[in-house]
Amino acid sequence: MALLQISEPGQSPDPHQRRIAVGIDLGTTHSLVAAVRSGVAECLPDEQGRVILPSVVRYLAGGGRKIGFDALASQAEDPENTIASVKRFMGRGLKDIANHDKLPYRFVDAASATSEPSGMLWINTVAGDKSPVELSAEILATLRHRAEDTFKDDLYGAVITVPAYFDEAQRQATKDAAQLAGINVLRLISEPTAAALAYGLDNASEGIYAVYDLGGGTFDISILRLTQGVFEVIATGGDSALGGDDYDRALADWVLAQAGLQAVTASDKSALKVAARACKEALSSVASATDSVAFRVELAGATVSFDVTPMQFEAATASLTDRTLAAVRKALRDAKLGKDEVRGVVMVGGSTRMPQIQRAVADFFGRTPLTNLNPDEVVALGAAIQANQLAGNNTAGDLLLLDVIPLSLGIETMGGLVERIVPRNQTIPTSMAQDFTTYQDGQTALALHVVQGERDLVADCRSLARFELRGIPPMVAGAARIRVMFTVDADGLLTVQAKEQTSGVEARIDVKPSYGLSDDQIARMLQDSFSTAGQDMQARALVQARVDADRMIAATRNALAADGDLLSAGERADIDALLDAAVQALLLEDPKTVEAATQRLAKGTEAFAALRMNRGIRQALAGKNVETI
Repeated sequence: MALLQISEPGQSPDPHQRRIAVGIDLGTTHSLVAAVRSGVAECLPDEQGRVILPSVVRYLAGGGRKIGFDALASQAEDPENTIASVKRFMGRGLKDIANHDKLPYRFVDAASATSEPSGMLWINTVAGDKSPVELSAEILATLRHRAEDTFKDDLYGAVITVPAYFDEAQRQATKDAAQLAGINVLRLISEPTAAALAYGLDNASEGIYAVYDLGGGTFDISILRLTQGVFEVIATGGDSALGGDDYDRALADWVLAQAGLQAVTASDKSALKVAARACKEALSSVASATDSVAFRVELAGATVSFDVTPMQFEAATASLTDRTLAAVRKALRDAKLGKDEVRGVVMVGGSTRMPQIQRAVADFFGRTPLTNLNPDEVVALGAAIQANQLAGNNTAGDLLLLDVIPLSLGIETMGGLVERIVPRNQTIPTSMAQDFTTYQDGQTALALHVVQGERDLVADCRSLARFELRGIPPMVAGAARIRVMFTVDADGLLTVQAKEQTSGVEARIDVKPSYGLSDDQIARMLQDSFSTAGQDMQARALVQARVDADRMIAATRNALAADGDLLSAGERADIDALLDAAVQALLLEDPKTVEAATQRLAKGTEAFAALRMNRGIRQALAGKNVETI
């Protein structure tokens, strides 16, 4: 049996049969991709060894763009075209974004951004109007390329995490972004559920666990029950517009108030955001509550400097922390549990590093929360575990996830009232139905308006879709029996079917929320992305060529240092010339030139490699005879 056929128990004996599946944490502040390798989930690094990818995209004049750290470095320099925290805009209209006037972006009304208005906000950049879906797709595509570069193979699929409190529109927008990035979505799972997997709670004692997830832009609280290896989310809550960004903004507003200043320009707002985040992170690591950290920022050409203590920061953001605990109380009420019944609390999200958060959670639950895993990586690691199982790589896996729907689903009835069909916190996947009838004699059609929310009036809920059931046989009012069935799949996405029972006439709709993108819009965006595909492939090819060249150059230099005496002066000069040519090629932007120079260096050093091998063999055999070998 060949050596490559040997594998760990439960793993595929043929590595080429293994499907490459990853977990992706598409975060507000930063994003990560992770995979199970040799039975262990780990985050995948970029060429510089960094696992975190800042969720920032900068568009350049002429059609170019920068993503991640390169874009982050330009945030203060070009704030209007450098978009951060786009996750907060997913599936949202401008009226849904609190304090949007304090952001440095040029928001566009959906109707003017496209001929097919979707209701979702758009952002004007030098590269044209961009939707949050397109921006998220740029980040997802970068993570996809990272995974494919790591495994040297195409990606089979990905599990992508979403906040537990993401509604139908936000989940659909996330799937649209993945499609645009060329990713096959195996499953959307909630971030708290993924965190529980990463912590190995499936191997923990049975009971009730809480997952407190405070990220850069969203807050989730989930109450999970673990029973015989089955994760069941029994209640969820949170705020999709509350996170570390709000703590930054509150700190910046407090400092401005103390200094009696205002931020007017887009550059001022962006500089304030950067300074506030730096000050917050520094405050999270100070040794004493009386120590202070300088908040420094350039506003309108003047330097503003203010010393902030942890106590001042905690006081300035106390209302935000209280909002998270209010959501925790509501989730416990929904689960009909007391906080003393919670066996353990898992902390997720980079914002949980703030000391006041850890103290507040410990005081509320009366126990020290679990913080032994990196809060930035834990969600991606859990998603990777689930992806590995869904791809069929873990044949021994017996993990079962039972997630819940975050908000109730129903239809509009007479008088603008909501009739709930699927209640919030219902375990998914699920299918639930209810019978309705006609309102007027001879009525042959029924208009159905699908809504989501907890309010009793349609006007106070989010509209998801409208469709009609036609062909109902004329009957007296109340005689028809129309069954409306709501089916929610494992990703939390909805299909609605209406069927008149006596005649069999039916209609159905796969709900694409008004804040999602139409199929035509996605097709158009995919076509637009083709125009930059060549540029993207060129950039990736150049990076790979430079990495290979660097390795060859380093190996040649090490060999010359160790065994250069084996070469004649002429041979050494030839290799030095090839080495210099490879170094010069690294400065060029043409991957083919770099590859050619690397290949010439490899071919030109073949004879030298043979000489080194002969020397090594002679040294190994020195003083030995055939009988002793």
